[in-house]
Order: sequence, then structure tokens, then C-alpha cells
Amino acid sequence: MKDDGNAELRSKDASVDPPFTKSEVAVAEHDTLKYHLLGPSLTKAGQDTVDQQKVSEIIYNASKGSKFFNNEEYKDKNLTQKIEKILARKRQLEQIDLTSDLRRADEYIADLELSRDLSQIVVHVDCDAFYAAVEELDHPELKHVPMAVGKGVLTTCNYHARKYGCRSGMAGFVAMKLCPQLICLPLNFEKYTKKAQEVREVLAQYDPRFQSASMDEAYLNITQYCTDHEMNPDEAVGQLRARVFDKAKITVSAGVAANARIAKIASNRNKPNGQFRVASDRATILAFMRDLPTRKVNGVGRVFERELDAIGVKTCGDICTQRAFLSKLFGEKAFHFLMQVYLGLGHTSVRPAEEYERKSVGTESTFRDMSGKEELRAKLRWITEELEKDLARTQNKGRTLVLKIKLHTYEVLTRQVVPPKAVSTADDLYTYALPMLQKLEREIPGLKLRLMGLRCTHLASTKKEDTDFFGVKRPLLASTITSPTHDYRTETDADGQVWQVWPEDEFETAAREERQHEMDQIEQLSQEYEHSQSSHNDQSATRSQKKASEEADRRLRREQQTDIPAYPKKEYRGSNTTPKKADGTNEENSEIWHCPICSRPQVASDRDFNEHVDYCLSRGMIKEAVETGEDIEGPDHVNGTQLVEKAAGLTWFLAGEKAGSAGRGKGKARGKRKGDVGVEGVEEGKRKKLFFG
Repeated sequence: MKDDGNAELRSKDASVDPPFTKSEVAVAEHDTLKYHLLGPSLTKAGQDTVDQQKVSEIIYNASKGSKFFNNEEYKDKNLTQKIEKILARKRQLEQIDLTSDLRRADEYIADLELSRDLSQIVVHVDCDAFYAAVEELDHPELKHVPMAVGKGVLTTCNYHARKYGCRSGMAGFVAMKLCPQLICLPLNFEKYTKKAQEVREVLAQYDPRFQSASMDEAYLNITQYCTDHEMNPDEAVGQLRARVFDKAKITVSAGVAANARIAKIASNRNKPNGQFRVASDRATILAFMRDLPTRKVNGVGRVFERELDAIGVKTCGDICTQRAFLSKLFGEKAFHFLMQVYLGLGHTSVRPAEEYERKSVGTESTFRDMSGKEELRAKLRWITEELEKDLARTQNKGRTLVLKIKLHTYEVLTRQVVPPKAVSTADDLYTYALPMLQKLEREIPGLKLRLMGLRCTHLASTKKEDTDFFGVKRPLLASTITSPTHDYRTETDADGQVWQVWPEDEFETAAREERQHEMDQIEQLSQEYEHSQSSHNDQSATRSQKKASEEADRRLRREQQTDIPAYPKKEYRGSNTTPKKADGTNEENSEIWHCPICSRPQVASDRDFNEHVDYCLSRGMIKEAVETGEDIEGPDHVNGTQLVEKAAGLTWFLAGEKAGSAGRGKGKARGKRKGDVGVEGVEEGKRKKLFFG
């Protein structure tokens, strides 16, 4: 079995026995964070020959200092603390007799073995670099060069780009550091949807009830097809892949196995444009799973992987050796899920996604920062119209309406309301959603959004209920029945068919949510980078204009051979001498105010002092300080961190100035002076959220 290239990074948090030295803890946290930053698509095909440690180093350095990096560092530290508690609990369990837990685990394994079904032929079909492949049809010149789809965040990339470490879910600017010659194209979902439909038309020939897992992947049960056409699974799948290529002109890879879990893993084995079959016998399945890294299993994300790795579960075969501890460390559901993984068990039934019981129907839209009331209402109206279409398609109404927004700061907020009736039309949806948006606008002055979504929950079906011969209504979904010897529950539909519902669904859902959250965080990193680049360019342009203006001013003065009259605002800037009055006399006996930014004395004049402060708090300097935290050139070469702290203190200072009701009176300042600006001023400034420049 090939090493995934990350064992060294992954095991740092479990490689040093306590007690830890400070340096060992620092190194361990540093390395686990690097592994965490590798992203949600580490197991994508085409990454086997990539030096992931080098990739992690580039990502680490490229994102260091960003909000994304700080957030990931915070999460990594929390996870490390959680793992420490898990290990402490495991050490306690090792001191007691776990014979009963071991026996219970073995009995459970025996029960699961009774449920093993080797009679079905399940196929997982996955399009190869789907978005990139579709784009290459329109741009054949890109087939042999590194290319990706997606600007801020890559949604996919071809196999030439993957050799450099590029992959889906990676920030675009990070990918460009890995592969400077990478070509990135914008998304075109209309094009991809049409191509996906062409692929599905072929899949339906082999299993009319195939299950779409996403736009570019699906599960099929071809047992009946193989029987009817007297074909073995390899021949049937090879034929299917050839037909897809003939019709859609793109390649697909496939995994063939006795259940959906193994088929999903197998489809990644011979990518691109290949297939892999795991024979339907118990010994082959157990051998296939034994050396498989846990991260390769659908439902095991980065967090769960690190937790398992910490207790010694690196491969699926290791699950059995730790089986006595699993329920006590991770709970019953995790124990059940992991034992199924160890045995290589999973779904054997396949049905269309729309036949699964829906919990909610929703839609959302991401856009560039939007703040105008009319714009937000127009966006809400559009979302309600889209949701109306989705509710009609799924034949549902919603008893609860949930509004989701993402602020320009990437904070996600939700609000919900229970209408007096189940709703499904755009007019009703808008009527009940608008008050939630208006309330948010009142709560958050200057509301600026970059995502808005609307979701209906507690659904009421609008399907015509089935009735029997006597007019008695049949439920659309029968009550669940739990089998004493199977770990899955069964559901019976209106046609009397029994479907399996495995506990793995919860773990797969959790893993999908984790990946989505990670994608959101990576999108934040990309936006931060774009914003910092834009600010840097704006600042450079401003400085160039300023220099040009000053040079023109100097030329004009030389030509006129006259002195420009004393102007306090310009004379005070950068001057270390005692300020002068307009008539040229020293102001030694007058009140002097010290600038809280550059610390230089200024004349006690509201107008002149404020103009000087405006200069010190120029927009470019503040932006650069906040976004990079690096030293920037300013008065007395104040570094970025100090500048931000002083700016925050000045917020308090100016707030105090405005609060004075009697005025300064002979230039006396009521706000705090430079010597009074400290932590209190910084914290108060942050709370007021005032920005200058």
C-alpha cells in the first residue's frame, strides 16, 4: 500500500510521550497545524507523488498572519486539547478490566457478519476532473498544461496541475505559488449541468434508479443488468465507461464492489479513466480494508482522522485492535460506524436521491459585498423565487422558514420564523422572510452581506397521498423498524419496498458539512488576499500621486521664487520644532496638544489638529497595518501593530472630544492625551468599531 506522504506530519501529536517539553509542544502544534492547512481534498486522485510536506510549508507561509490562518490555528489548538483529553481517558481505561467491552465488541462483529450481503453488484461512477474536462472540450489547448476551474477557490484542476500539489478546495493564490504557470478559468455551471445530463442518460441505461451523489458522481446497482445481458461486472462497467465517452466526450472512473462504501473507495484507485473491482468475497474485502488509511473512508474527515490517529488507529485494520476502547472514547454511534468500516460493510440498495426523506429544502446565493437596502431586498426576492421552484419540484411546503446570512466579515447568522400556515409560493416566502431581514438591518447598522439563503424546514408534503382499495391513506414513509441482528434500520416505501438506512449516513453528512465549512474558510483566505493586494495597489498609487503633487508644488515655488505663506497643516507635519502661529511668532506660552499617533506637539486648534490626525491615520497605512501586521513606513516609523493600537486609542480620544458639552474653551482638550492612551482606550475603540481614513 502506498504511503500517503503525510504520516510524519499526522503523527506529530502522538509521537512524543508525555511529559512534553515546551519546544516539543511547539513543534508538535506547528506540524499538526501544517497538516490541518493541507485542506479537505488531500485524498483526491493524482496526489500520490506530491511532496505534501513541501505543499504544507507553502500553504503555511502563504496564509500566515491572515484571519484564516489565525482561525485555523485556534481550531487546531482546540483539537489538540481535545485529543489530550481523549488520550488521558484512554490511559485511565487501560488501568481497568475491559473484558466485558471486548466481548461486547466481538458479539457485535458477529452480528454484523450475519448481515453481510455479497450478492449485489454496486458501482460508483466518478467523472475525472469534471469541470476541467468540460472546459478542455472548449479549449483543447489546455489539455496538456496545468489548468484549474475557479478563481478565488479552485473547484477542480486537471491532472497536470495536481502533480504540483494543486487540488480542489485550495485558495487560488496558494495554487499559483505551487504552480506559477497554472491557468484558472471562471465557473460556468450551465455548461457543466448540460454535460452532467448527458452522462446521466447513459447511466440510466444500466440502472434507471441510479442515485446521484453530486453533479459528477453517482451510484448504480447493475446486478439486474448483468443478469439480463449475461455480462460480468467488469465487462458491463467497461462498456458503460466507453458509452459515456462516446456521448459526452469526457472520461469517467468506476469502482465495483459488493456495497457502496467499497465501490466509492475503489473508484479512486485507477483514476483517471480507469476502473477497479473488489471481489465479492469476505477475505478479499477484509484484506482490502486492512491497510486502507482511515482518511480514505467516506465519513472520516480531518478532525476524526486525527483523533483516531492519536489512539493508534491509522488504518482500518487498526480499528479491530482498539475495539474495546472505541465506544467509551467516541460514543456508540462512532463505535458502530467504525466496526462497519473495519468489516467493509455498507449500502447495497441504491435509489434516486429524491426518494430519501427530506428534512429541508433551501437555496442560497454568494455574491460580492452588498449593503444597499434595495439591493438586499431584490436579492431576497430572487431567492424566494428560486426556493418556490425547488419546493414545487420536491412537492413540499415549509412550516418553518429560516433566513441565513453571511456578513462581509464572514460571520454567519440565522433567523427563523414559524408562519401561521405552511408556505411554498414566492410571495408568501418573501412576506415572512422580509421582517427577519429588516430586524437584522436594525440590529446591525450598515449591514453588509456576501451570502443570503432561505430554507424551509418541518416540511409538509404536497404529494397526493396514496390510498388502498377501501380509501384508507397509506403513509408515504412507514415507521422505522430496527433489526436485532443488523445495525441499519429499514424503511418501507409506498410500494412495499424495504430500504436500508445505515448509521454511516450521519458521519458522511458531518464530513460533508466539515468540508463545506473548510471551503468557506478557504474562500475567506482568498478574499483576504485579494483585498490586501487591492489595498497595496491603491496605497502605491496614492503615494505616487502624492509624490508627483509635491514635486509639482516644489517646481512652482522655484518658478515663482517666493515663499508660500505659513500654513499650519503642512508646517506641523514632520516638524520637530516648536509650532508657530500664523504670524510667525513662537507659541511657547500657548496650549500644546500631542498627536496620539506620531507623538509630535501640535497647536491647540480643532481644525488644524484634526487635519493632522487625518494625515496620520491615512487609509492606506491603516489597511496595511490591519491586514499584514508588518512594519510600515509612518511617522517615527511606527510599526503596524502600534499604529492599530494607537488608532483604536484615538477612537476613544475623539469620542471623548465629541462627548464634551462645554467645548474646549481656549483650546483645552477634554479627551485623553497621548499619555492616557492605553489598553482601556484600545478596547473601548474596538467596541465602538469606528474607522478612520
